[in-house]
Amino acid sequence: MVKAAQRAARTSVWLEGKARRGGRGGGQPSGLDRDRITEVTVRLLDAEGLDKFSMRRLAAELNVTAMSVYWYVDTKDDLLELALDAAFGELALPDPDAGDEDWRDQLRTLAAGYRALLVRHAWLSPLAGRYLNIGPHSLAFSRQVQRVIRRTGLPAHGVTGAISAVFQFVYGYGTIEGHFFARVADAGVTADDYFRQAMSAVVDSPDTADVVHESRDIMAARGGDTVAEMLDRDFTFALDLLVAGIEAMVKRSET
Repeated sequence: MVKAAQRAARTSVWLEGKARRGGRGGGQPSGLDRDRITEVTVRLLDAEGLDKFSMRRLAAELNVTAMSVYWYVDTKDDLLELALDAAFGELALPDPDAGDEDWRDQLRTLAAGYRALLVRHAWLSPLAGRYLNIGPHSLAFSRQVQRVIRRTGLPAHGVTGAISAVFQFVYGYGTIEGHFFARVADAGVTADDYFRQAMSAVVDSPDTADVVHESRDIMAARGGDTVAEMLDRDFTFALDLLVAGIEAMVKRSET
């Protein structure tokens, strides 16, 4: 119980004075630095997933001993935090101060970028819920999100709620989408083939056929010839609903 409390009380690599440290002193392996270690960590997480990642596996990929990696990070958690923030560094951030850009377009850009990041790095969503997300790239993203939402005209007490509505939706959507494409990759088929096979199995099962039958008109109206098109259409429409909700709440606050 004490150990569990200690783990829960862990803060962050960014708060412990270790994030900017190059190593632990003399004797570090040549040709190795924290950026290189983080880069390879991201690549391994993409290729093999979070469950299979280990410091030993990373060391083998770097062609060094596991102890060599520990010159640069104290724990696996520290390294995963660094990888998490490195992934956030891939996001293209709009400039909220650009007077000729509408906040709606900027919000859609941020939401679409975050969704793509979650799908591209399926390991990101569990880590985003595990750590504080206070690395420089993550903070830059959060700051731009807040600044864009402030431009909507919502009262200050509604800003965090609007951020939650939009980006928790994106988090959930991107996480499920990422899991789907991971299953597709494991199955060794295309997303469209996987979807057709799954739907055929569901339709043929007496326990699920009725539910599918009731949904046929919705599926037909949904549109899209491919899984990617269907996912994009649903995401775009859901995001439009959220934008419309923000607009409605702004008007309500003005009356």
